[in-house]
Amino acid sequence: MSNQIGLGVNLKATPEVMNTSLKQVAEQALSLSAEERAKLAEVMLESLASPLADIEAAWAEEIEQRVAAYDRGDIPSYPAEDVFAEAKRILK
Repeated sequence: MSNQIGLGVNLKATPEVMNTSLKQVAEQALSLSAEERAKLAEVMLESLASPLADIEAAWAEEIEQRVAAYDRGDIPSYPAEDVFAEAKRILK
């Protein structure tokens, strides 16, 4: 079995990057057929999307709450000209 991971990354040469468990998983993954590795890659990429979806959902909820608070008049608004003028004043 090769100790290379895509793009020529040598598993033996990267101990500071990979712990033993990760190295073992990578070596096992490399022993799979191309079709199995493709499926594994798909599963791994999908696992990264879940936290992103959670973050996006949390931001969507935050946006809805802020818009509702603005619509109720619970938070003030300021003209853009005033905001930019204040920013310029602070930065001087």
